[in-house]
Amino acid sequence: MNVEQLDIRGHMAQFAPFDDLPDALLDRIAGEVEIRYFQAGSELLVKDQPIESLWYIRSGAVEMYQRSGRLFNRLSEGDIFGYSDLLRSNRRVRYPVSAIEDTLIYFIPGDVFETICDEDDDFAEFVETGGQRLKVTVEQQRDDSGLMTTRVRKLINRQPQMVEASMSLQQAAWQMRDANATCVLVVDVTETQSAYTFTGPDGRHWQLNGILTDRDFCTRVLAEGKSAQTPVGDVMSRKVIVIQSDESVYEAMLCMLRNQVHHLPVLHRRQPVGVLHLSDIVRHETHSSLFLVNNIFVQNTPEQLARLAPEVRTGFVRMVSDGANSEMVCRALATIGRAFTQRLIELAEAELGPAPVPYCFMVLGSMAREEPTINADQDNALVFDDRYDPVRHGEYFEALASFVCDGLAACGYAYCKGDVMATNPRWRQPLQVWKEYFTEWMNEPNGERLLHSSIFFDLAPVHGETPMVEALQDLIADLAPQRPVFLAALARNAKNRTPPLGFFRQFVMEQDGEHRKSINLKRRGTAPLTDLVRVHALACGSKAQNSFARLDDIAQTKLLADGVTERLRYAFEFMSMVRIRHQADAIERSAEPDNSVDPENIGSRERHHLKDAFEAISNAQKFLSFRYTMPSKSGSSQTGASSSGGPDSQASQRSRR
Repeated sequence: MNVEQLDIRGHMAQFAPFDDLPDALLDRIAGEVEIRYFQAGSELLVKDQPIESLWYIRSGAVEMYQRSGRLFNRLSEGDIFGYSDLLRSNRRVRYPVSAIEDTLIYFIPGDVFETICDEDDDFAEFVETGGQRLKVTVEQQRDDSGLMTTRVRKLINRQPQMVEASMSLQQAAWQMRDANATCVLVVDVTETQSAYTFTGPDGRHWQLNGILTDRDFCTRVLAEGKSAQTPVGDVMSRKVIVIQSDESVYEAMLCMLRNQVHHLPVLHRRQPVGVLHLSDIVRHETHSSLFLVNNIFVQNTPEQLARLAPEVRTGFVRMVSDGANSEMVCRALATIGRAFTQRLIELAEAELGPAPVPYCFMVLGSMAREEPTINADQDNALVFDDRYDPVRHGEYFEALASFVCDGLAACGYAYCKGDVMATNPRWRQPLQVWKEYFTEWMNEPNGERLLHSSIFFDLAPVHGETPMVEALQDLIADLAPQRPVFLAALARNAKNRTPPLGFFRQFVMEQDGEHRKSINLKRRGTAPLTDLVRVHALACGSKAQNSFARLDDIAQTKLLADGVTERLRYAFEFMSMVRIRHQADAIERSAEPDNSVDPENIGSRERHHLKDAFEAISNAQKFLSFRYTMPSKSGSSQTGASSSGGPDSQASQRSRR
């Protein structure tokens, strides 16, 4: 192999899909390549002309156009084109291509291209999926995770034990003993239909009314001196948490941990088919970090909780290494973070006494969306019953807020740099005041209010009277679609942070500071996508908080063109996984996890996928200006205007959660 061929081989080996080819195939390509030079402005390919080679850009840049003349794609060094045309039966060009700067092209003959496709499945998959590469990659990552794909029914190995509410405790205990069961489901004959009504073997309709577990025998029977002849219905747990048999093991884990139950009745439609015990999941997935939640709720001091912080990172790294996708990892971290918060509130109430008025502690931002990563800080607030009196009740809730926020900081959740925490008196308010806040922000948006909207309009209850927070969610969903000025201003703010792609699809990286020559995947990737999804979700009245759930709601409205929500979903998942893996790698190296990724430290294929993801965001941001326009006083619209009079520096600089 001569020097020129070695140079060709070495260059191609740096870029997907050639980077994973075996040496023999790379050698053959390098030996068959023809080279041509094109000046800027040259037409490389014309629609419907025959094509016989795969085109590889050694240097320069080109543009591809659709039939309508609309720009389809820009390609630069290391990119390939023509492969989709080579795979067509007539081998004719679909998209015209022109050089936009002086360009050097390597031509790989069609027969060599076919040989590579036949001999290397990864190469074939890369070119055959084409524009669907990001989708294929994300779905493959999801399919590789057993927790998401294994159905609950796989863990059920025997029928549930069922008793009537009138049966005595002693008879129920005998049945549990003989069946070696740790619980019985309590049922009764019914004439009415409900969510838990099913038809028994005798043809009668039965209602699932409760559950009695071995723990209930300890805490509700023996500890309280109940008679063995007491009816089961007198001591059973009436709040029955159930799951459908086709749900995933992961969903079952979350359900148990959120509701703090160890027994989960499994239904096939309405028919009980078994009971899932926590130990069943432990046997199935012994390394899940979600079991940390159980330890959180048995700790009795903030100091004991703080000692669990290293386990959160250990569990995070384990989930990533086990192949969990971003939705699984982030929801697990959200469950853990909320568990820390809830336990700290319980400890605060134990020390301070019962709350003087009803209240709800709510989380905001990424924790509310169930999208935090391992370095998430805390954003939270308190909402009170309207009988709240700051003179009589303020001291109690100030102490509670300090107890919880200081405890969270000790557990690894940094204080919010913007002071969006319950320790700030501004964010401890009665329900009516919160409603006035939210209404004012939407009625008269300015820079500061738009910033607050981007934080507080992602909210979820953690402890206390959840209907208070639900009332705020309802208010947002009702008012936002009717506030075009607010939506237009929020849409403009959502465009302040652009994806890090230059004109020729090259990465635009940080130029100074600690993370120069890197890309902040939160500030330039996931956060802009979260912002634009929030705008669309508010516009369609969605009450969902999670970005994936919001995309589902948006898809139902047909607000976006077909396929757009799907592309945004795959872009969000892929960027999140790159970010999460980067953080897990930092922890394994005993470094502090951050969001700044050096593209040179990731594979060529991932760089291609990142460009696809960033391009999806860029296209979606452009649509915001056309979809949300500022109504003028005369009733017409002015695209891109805002009542705030210009981008607020604080809103554009602060990293929204």
